[in-house]
Amino acid sequence: MNYHWNWGIFWEQTPEATGTYFSTLMSGLGVTILLALCAWTIAFVVGSLIGIIRTLPSKWSERLGNAYIETFRNIPLLVQLFIWFFVIPELLPKDLGTWVKQLRNGPFYTAVIGIGLYMSSRVATQVSAGINSLPKGQRMAGTAIGLTTVQTYRYILLPLAYRIIFPPLTSEFLNTIKNTAVALTIGVMELTARARSMQEFSFQVFEAFTAATVIYLVLSAVVTIGMRYAEKRLVIPGFNGGKA
Repeated sequence: MNYHWNWGIFWEQTPEATGTYFSTLMSGLGVTILLALCAWTIAFVVGSLIGIIRTLPSKWSERLGNAYIETFRNIPLLVQLFIWFFVIPELLPKDLGTWVKQLRNGPFYTAVIGIGLYMSSRVATQVSAGINSLPKGQRMAGTAIGLTTVQTYRYILLPLAYRIIFPPLTSEFLNTIKNTAVALTIGVMELTARARSMQEFSFQVFEAFTAATVIYLVLSAVVTIGMRYAEKRLVIPGFNGGKA
């Protein structure tokens, strides 16, 4: 049986008459971008905190950070999303669990938390590696001029570490964008879910997923170009290939 190609399908109305298939894909792209940004905010904030904890001069803080990273990094993202969406509400007190299950846009919030915490373990590894890559004299200098531990991290260690690890953080942000596709398994209508819905209604499977692929490539290219520009502005002489 020959496949019937129809690239004009994108301008046809959806069965729900809510717009064209192209507008549906753009709607999914908007959800993908919003989901990625929200999840990345959690990943960056929590990952930074865990990364800092791993580098504190305390064995217990290091063990705590390592335990967090190993827990979230070694459990598949799909399993974590299912745990957050199906299991956690059942473990909460009855009234609170019912409220969570009836929460509007609950799948979206679940995906934000699940993807954010999963990626935070990877960010934490990058942050701790960046801090540990700095000469020990940086930390000692902060102590010598009377800075507290918090002030030393805030004014000396973190500004340098973030600029050093900017390239790998770019990769982690791109991974966050790609990981949003898993959210379709709990009902989030992001880009992949919209493409899947399009092929189910129109039976134009190749057109639907070709369009989704191109959109992902364009989105990744835009992010990469923007990050490379920022990286050049943030480069430190002597680090990351910067000219001394």
